Amino acid sequence: MGFSDNSKGLILAVASSAFIGSSFILKKKGLKRAGSSGTRAGVGGYTYLLEPLWWAGMITMIVGEVANFVAYVYAPAVLVTPLGALSIIVSACLAHFMLKERIQKMGVVGCVTCIAGSVVIVIHAPQEHTPSSVREIWTLATQPAFLIYVAAALSIVLALVLHFEPRYGQTNILVYLGICSLMGSLTVVSIKAIGIAIKLTLDGINQIAYPQTWFFLTVAAICVITQLNYLNKALDTFNTAIVSPVYYVMFTTLTIIASVIMFKDWSGQNASGIASEICGFVTVLSGTIILHATRDQEPPPPVGTVTWYVSGDSMKSPEDEHLITLRSSEYYEP
Repeated sequence: MGFSDNSKGLILAVASSAFIGSSFILKKKGLKRAGSSGTRAGVGGYTYLLEPLWWAGMITMIVGEVANFVAYVYAPAVLVTPLGALSIIVSACLAHFMLKERIQKMGVVGCVTCIAGSVVIVIHAPQEHTPSSVREIWTLATQPAFLIYVAAALSIVLALVLHFEPRYGQTNILVYLGICSLMGSLTVVSIKAIGIAIKLTLDGINQIAYPQTWFFLTVAAICVITQLNYLNKALDTFNTAIVSPVYYVMFTTLTIIASVIMFKDWSGQNASGIASEICGFVTVLSGTIILHATRDQEPPPPVGTVTWYVSGDSMKSPEDEHLITLRSSEYYEP
């Protein structure tokens, strides 16, 4: 007995979440190692590119993203995207054991709430009309409503990059993750178009010759590169168990909005179904807020801090030494 398209998409989405959730931990450990011997990614460093553990996390993330890409081919975005909540569970549990980022009892409640909300969304997900060609997708992408969304998203991204990042990037998690999420919503609709083009081409209906296919591919590549860059900065600056749920909430919200506008996912669905989906999504939001509120905060790296080991024995831990610490750069003279 074969699997339905939705079942294939469901299995791939769950596998994708497991890989992506694990990749957060591997990349975080790699970033920590790289930051201890060079310039941190959070302040513009790229020494993590020489760290094997970071590359292991990157490969794991790529595998997860490939599985997610194929899932979008078989199932609608409204079904696939909410299952990203599972990556929160994976990353939070692994962070508890591998990074010593403690998860409290209420954090477990938050994780379970995320799963429950995702299940509600999946149950009430509408049936999606699959476009029959890239040209049809292009017509959907150039409708006025979606063009307004794209213009608004790019304007906000530019404002975050040029104005807010230099001032608040190191203290406000919404700056980095806002950029990731806005670009991510455009990535999903582009990947959906590419996936449909590949599927139609394999079925004998060639879509490679259409310039729209290459346009969607270019947009997806630019958005993915931007996402990875700012996600690295967020991971290096803030606690992993905070980055994962906040990123999930913002990314899922914006992706659903983009998908509803472009693909008209709620078209033809009754009010009860839409209300159930909204309730399920609010449940997921509540779970992520609970998880966020009960996590141990990761202190920001001190600025202008110098520690002097009086005994000169670098093999001992700081706790075993007599220390003289300067907390302000005002004590330095050029």
